[in-house]
Amino acid sequence: MERAQNMTIPPRIAIGIIILFHLVGLVGLSLAVTKELFLQIVPFHLLLMFGIIVLSHHKLNSSFGIFILLIFWLGFLAEWVGVHTGWLFGNYAYDSTLGLKLSSIPLMIGVNWFLLIYATGVAMQRSRLKSAFFRVIAGAGLLVLLDVLIEPIAIKFNYWHWNSPGIPLKNYVCWFFVSAVMLNIFELFRFKKQGIAAVILLLTEFVFFGVLNLVGAL
Repeated sequence: MERAQNMTIPPRIAIGIIILFHLVGLVGLSLAVTKELFLQIVPFHLLLMFGIIVLSHHKLNSSFGIFILLIFWLGFLAEWVGVHTGWLFGNYAYDSTLGLKLSSIPLMIGVNWFLLIYATGVAMQRSRLKSAFFRVIAGAGLLVLLDVLIEPIAIKFNYWHWNSPGIPLKNYVCWFFVSAVMLNIFELFRFKKQGIAAVILLLTEFVFFGVLNLVGAL
């Protein structure tokens, strides 16, 4: 386990919180009696994960703050273009689960994009891939795989809905390219090698949505 030096939250505590809250959420969303309650707290879960990841970052400074704002608003803008024009992702609209909206786009979607890009960027940073280009391509591909797991659950739990039959291929193509652009920004910031908490968050997301898909299929 990595040392907590220069981190606000020790890695063990950050990892413990990430796993615990995803496990609790998994149980809560899988049970009919608690599902509605847990859907109401989805935005708070995202905010908690945001706080944990930010406070686990090595060396909090203005550069990291700029990165957060940049990814937040780029993600928000991509979703705005998608919802209002259909040029990105396809024809879809957000429902109520992700909470407060600005111009029909939940503010939490910007937070979610930051979490996914940062976690994937750190995972690629810690991989054996030496080329930034291949880290970006591999990371974008990884996020498309995650979106394949997210989409059925998002529709089921009213995160968003598609105004067309099924999930368009365009959605996954755009996910790849939008993710690649933002992962390239992660590379340009040249953050010092980060702790493993963000990697655990990414792995936990795969397990979380994978299990929810299995539960829904039973």
